[in-house]
Amino acid sequence: MKIVTGGFPTSILITLVFVCRRMTTFVLALLAFLAILCATHVLTNKDDFLYVNITILQSATAQGAGSILRFLNYSKKTKQILIICFNLSIVCLDGSPPAYHLHRGYGTGFRSWIIYLEGGSWCESIPDCLDRSTTSLGSSNHMKQHDFFAGVLHNTSKQNPDFHNWNRVKVKYCDGSSFTSDVEQVHPENKLYFRGARIFKAIMEDLWSKGIKSAENAILTGTSAGGLATILNCDKFKYLLPESAKVKCVADAAFFINSNTIYGTSYIQEMYQKIVNLHGLTKNLPSACTSVMEPSLCLFSQNVIPYIQTPLFIINSIYDSWQINNILVPLYLDPQHAWANCINNISRCTSNQRIIIQAFGVKFLKTFNKLPSCCTRGYFLTSCYSHGDMRFPTYWFSATSPRLLNKTIAEAVADWYFERAGFQYKDPYPCARDCKL
Repeated sequence: MKIVTGGFPTSILITLVFVCRRMTTFVLALLAFLAILCATHVLTNKDDFLYVNITILQSATAQGAGSILRFLNYSKKTKQILIICFNLSIVCLDGSPPAYHLHRGYGTGFRSWIIYLEGGSWCESIPDCLDRSTTSLGSSNHMKQHDFFAGVLHNTSKQNPDFHNWNRVKVKYCDGSSFTSDVEQVHPENKLYFRGARIFKAIMEDLWSKGIKSAENAILTGTSAGGLATILNCDKFKYLLPESAKVKCVADAAFFINSNTIYGTSYIQEMYQKIVNLHGLTKNLPSACTSVMEPSLCLFSQNVIPYIQTPLFIINSIYDSWQINNILVPLYLDPQHAWANCINNISRCTSNQRIIIQAFGVKFLKTFNKLPSCCTRGYFLTSCYSHGDMRFPTYWFSATSPRLLNKTIAEAVADWYFERAGFQYKDPYPCARDCKL
């Protein structure tokens, strides 16, 4: 396992975190989130991971691969750091500063960038966001100093043939709104901050000084909530970069459809409405969309993608496991856990459950097919029961990765980005081996 180590003193980091924001007394593991990852992505080779150190925005500098995370002239800069930390304009849910991980490119990829927006669902209420603020998905106080880079973020051609030598950035997700929230007022009782849109812009500005201002190629990408953030921020991303740069976006597992539950109720639309209201999303959603429909409807990819002008590639499963778990059969509608075996292992579904899931797949395809045709758009739709994650080689590029037209996702995306060939293909049930429903 390759480790990028840092020489930053732990005691100083702890001191900084303490003075910037009182330490929380709870450290909650995101068990459900991790369980999904472990169940979906089994990586047996420890060399599949490259670990990269963290950059706390505006508080530290990271020189890239193999360098240390350090403060510049710490003794003289303490006051400045405190001022930055207490400038609560650009912060995570709990008021701590946002963060990202950067691994430097080299050679022909020196002026090329991949910005990956981390996913992790959303928070729709004050209690929900308060719980989230005590985890790494709501606070940099709980983020690890190192995070793994694999799949689309890896630095070897074996795992990432076309983008391994690009500058690769993983932006940590700590706002609960797909990097779109913006509420000036701090919640008076729980001191929650909704500043996701500012985080995205501030990190891009920070990367400007790290070299993205000279970018010749750039991709904004992300998975799940990070994939939705990719769609919502795609045009903004292009406008933030040099006009001469080739800029495209890749959204992974982010085509959340507006579909009813097994009982005909609309859970996902109600949830999106709560998110829009709580996080103040309206002003940061594409105005071309919000001018013709309710803002909450513009969180659905099916509604907002037609207004995105920057070239976009969509990766998704027709039988998206997160959507089946949370849109079709949300937990509160299954108190007796009648769906538990089916959801955890698709081969254990009853015949009736399989019919319901297949009907969801039909609805997904009908929804997707309503998108206006676009020659600059690409898509790779599988029939695998999964929620994607292009950070993992088993999904992105390996002998067992999903394949359409005998191409992996990595090959299809690269052909589309470099304009070697277009790729617009969907694989309805039944699909290739290892993915059958």
